[in-house]
Formats: sequence, structure tokens, C-alpha cells
Amino acid sequence: MQPFDLTTVVAVCADLRASCVPAKLERVHQRDRTHLFLSLRTAQQRLWLLISWHPQAARMHLSPPPPSIPDTFTFSQQIWHQVSGLALTGITQLDPWERVVHLEFAPRPGVPPQWHLYVELMGKYSNVLLVNREGLIVTAAHQVSDRQSRVRPIQTGESYVPPPPLVGAIPHRDEPLDRWRDRLTVLPQALGTSLRQTYRGVSTSLAQDLVGRAAIPPWRTTTETDEPEWRALYTQWQRWLGILAEERFGFILTEQGYSVLADPEHALPLHGALDTYYGDRWQQQHFQQRQQQLHQVLQHQIKKQTVKIADLKQRLVQSQGADRYRSQADLLMAHLSAWRGGMTELYLPDFATGVPVAIALDPTQNGVQNAQRLYRKSQKLRRAVTAIRPLLEEAEAERDYLEQVLTALQLLEPDALDSLAEIRQELHQQGYLAAAEPGDRRRDKKSREPALNCHRFPSPSGFEIWVGRNNYQNDLLTHRYATDYDLWFHAQEIPGSHVLLRLSAGAEVLPADLAAAAELAAYFSRARHSDSVPVVYTRPQYVRRPKAAKPGMVLYSHEALLWARPQLPPQGA
Repeated sequence: MQPFDLTTVVAVCADLRASCVPAKLERVHQRDRTHLFLSLRTAQQRLWLLISWHPQAARMHLSPPPPSIPDTFTFSQQIWHQVSGLALTGITQLDPWERVVHLEFAPRPGVPPQWHLYVELMGKYSNVLLVNREGLIVTAAHQVSDRQSRVRPIQTGESYVPPPPLVGAIPHRDEPLDRWRDRLTVLPQALGTSLRQTYRGVSTSLAQDLVGRAAIPPWRTTTETDEPEWRALYTQWQRWLGILAEERFGFILTEQGYSVLADPEHALPLHGALDTYYGDRWQQQHFQQRQQQLHQVLQHQIKKQTVKIADLKQRLVQSQGADRYRSQADLLMAHLSAWRGGMTELYLPDFATGVPVAIALDPTQNGVQNAQRLYRKSQKLRRAVTAIRPLLEEAEAERDYLEQVLTALQLLEPDALDSLAEIRQELHQQGYLAAAEPGDRRRDKKSREPALNCHRFPSPSGFEIWVGRNNYQNDLLTHRYATDYDLWFHAQEIPGSHVLLRLSAGAEVLPADLAAAAELAAYFSRARHSDSVPVVYTRPQYVRRPKAAKPGMVLYSHEALLWARPQLPPQGA
């Protein structure tokens, strides 16, 4: 993800000054730990300003309204408590070559500001701070103690101190080519690296953009660059400085990310393009991180249950000796006359085969006591079998459930954040996660049930085929939305999604419709990469959830079997 560099900050600030100043602050909403929304009412319209201090996606731009979820964060409430009713009267950079944006709030334009919101867009050091008119920090997104940083601690009640200035040279439009080139050729390194390390305000993406616009290979070093290339790069350097000074930016997407140095006449809308670029990539990154976290939790729990099952099976095998000990006790009781004091072993003929059987004896006990000892051992093993089998069945059922959840997790698309949140909430409710993530939707019996966000595909005859994305949706699909006319599909004895072929009364189902539903059931299962998968189907009335079973786990009967090739219908997802 491309960092929000100085050039983008200048472009956004210039556009915001034209569209949002002045504007009345109507609302402050915090979506999650790193995203804050300011609702601004101008004379023409209502706008939403997004401010993010996420380490990999720090940014500031206009955006669509935030999702309608409760705001339970103290930071946004503190800002609203202090700044409510005021107007945004100024948007500037604290320093022309720093990524710190200064938002001023006052009762009306032309009046000295009462509150200052400093937005520091500096990668992993990003922060947002509310400062009063005396320059004291009232609240901050991140507070930094003296132990965390001796250079710049950030604490409420302390004076606001800007970030330490960068050490690079300040770019000037009047700097001649020779002087500019001398600065860049101090060390023999790549041109882009030299630009970034020599001058302030030059990011990696900007350096790549300038080198690329000068038609210079990206690997070219300062010692290998010839005179025409230096002049071409200097021309692009001057063009960049001119765009900054004149504030005539243009947003375009590039192979590496984006650029705001394009011709404005052929550019995309700045804020909408930034919102799409960072929103999509932040969502993908957020999804991958959460998916990986849940994947690790599930893998750990599956491994734990696998070890438990192996141990129970071993104990069950050991318990199979109950009949042998009882048979030995019966032999000993039938041949007590063969026992002699001090014996440690006795060979007696088996009742059925006559083959001698070795019986281990305790020399401190007589024959009857040894037989009683063998009877007690046999009874103990029988009790162990009775106790172990339910535990084994329970452990196997729990492992099957976890594998079902893991399969659903692995089959999620990168944009299915809602379905991912449902899986996380399910694991929290089942006790596999200690705490739910902030922002997760909690459901109870009194809450309104949201719409079923499952996959929907058309069958060859035009019927709808519904596919659950996780166990929560599987339960809703099978036990709440299914009717007596529908058909229920599932990969046979393979973790996967519940699939419903939606039918109306008297509808005629063609073999192609059954095949399409079976193919989807095979595709949305762990056997997705197999050539052929067995799929069962039946009426929903024959599908039931066992008592105390985990979500998504069902038993079925009256089923028929189809063999299907895992694939999506021609129309796609």
C-alpha cells in the first residue's frame, strides 16, 4: 500500500480548503481504533472527512458516510464534547515540508481559533491530537510516555510539541542543476534512493514517479546517469515543485500505486479515488490479518483435539483387554488346584482351544486373591471403555466442527469482512476466543436479524441457489429460510457450505438444476480442488440439528447421492 506522502497531503489540503472551509462541525464518529469521521456542513452540502492514523494506511480525505454502527470510543467523544457547535475555519500544514495537517475550529470565520486538531500522517508514527487555545494537549489517539520516547512524549495536559524536523535539504525551485546534481551524487546509489535521502518531502513512490517520468531505468545509479538523463530528471523535479507551488494536482492510478502529478484534465476525482484506493487495500489487509489470526486459532484448536483423540483411542485400545483378564480369572478359578505358593506365572489350557495361556500371578497372594485381582482389573477396564467412548465421540465432533469453521474461513473472499466478523463472533460465543473484537456485531434473541448475506447463483431453469458463507449463515439458510419445497445439498462427509436450491410449489426440477446445485456444494467445500466430489441432497425437513450441537452441524436422512465436479456456474459469482 502506497504511503500518504507529502505531495498527497498538499493536494488534499488544497482541495479541502476549497471545498470545506468554512464548514460547521455537525458530528464526530469513530468507526474503529484508527478511523475518525468528521461531518462538515458547508453552505452547499454536507461532507464527511475521514482521518485515519492506521500505521499502514494513515490518510485524510473526504469519504462516503461511515457505517451505522455504535461509536463507543472515548477519543471521538472527547473531541465532540470540546468542538461541538464550532466551525472548521482553517486547514493548513504545520510546516510546508512536514506531513502534519492543522485543522482550526472557531465559533465563526474571522475569529481566533479555540481548538486545534493536529493530524500527523507519518506512517507508524501517525497520530491525531486535540489541543486547546493555550497549546495544551486535551486528548490524543496515541499517548506516548517518557519511557516509550524520550525525544517526544505525548501526554494529556502537556504542551503540544511538533514532530522533530527532517534532516534533509529543503527543495527550492531556484536551485540550479549543478548544485542539485552535486547534492545527489555524494554517494553512489540508486537515483530514487538519493532523491529520498537528500531532500525533504520525497517519498519512495514520488522518487519512482519522477525517475519513471524522466524515462530513466529504476536501477540506474548516480554514477551511471549521463547528462541527458540528469537534465530529464531535473525537468521532472522542477515540474513537481511547480505543481506543489501552484496546487494543480491530478490523480491517476499507476502500476506501483498512484500519482497526483498527472494532468488535471485527464485525472480522476481526488477524494473519491483516494477513498477507493486506500479503502480497498485497507480492507484486503484488514481481512488478511483477521483471517490469519482466526486461522492460527483454529489450527491450534484442531491440533489440540487431534492429540486428545489420539490419546483417547490409545486408552481405548488398552481397555480392550477386559475380556482377556476375565478369561484368565475364570481359568484360574477353574484350576485352583494347580496353584502353588510363591508362583509368579501359571500356564493353564484355554477353555475353547486348549492352548496354554500364561497368567501372571502375585506371589504374595493366593489363587483366589489373584483371580479376584484379575476380575477387578477386567471391571475397571470395562468402566474405562464406557467412560472413554463418549469423550472420544465428543472430541471427534468438536474436531469436525472446527474443521468446518476452518473450511468456511478458507473459502471466504477478500471482501467478505461481514462474514469474517460472523465467524469471529461465532468462535467467541463458542469459547475459542477470549474476547470479541471491538465493532463485532452482537446478536441476541431480541435483536433484529440482519438479511442473509449468502452467495446467490441462478440455476439453468432460473431457480435461485443459496450458499452459506459460514456456520451462522448455514444455520439461517437451513433452519430458517428453507421451505418444504426446497432441496438441501452438502458435500458428503466433507466440511463445506450448506446449499439450498430454492423451489416453489409444484416446480419441476431438471437434472441440470440438481447438477448445478451439487457443483456449488462441491466447490464451496474442502474438496474444491478434487476432480469429482460426492454430494448428498434431501428435503430440508429431513435435516436436523442435534441437541447441543455446534453451529452448522446437522444430521440428515432420506438423502440421494450425486457426483459433481467443483465449479461455479458460467455466470460467475
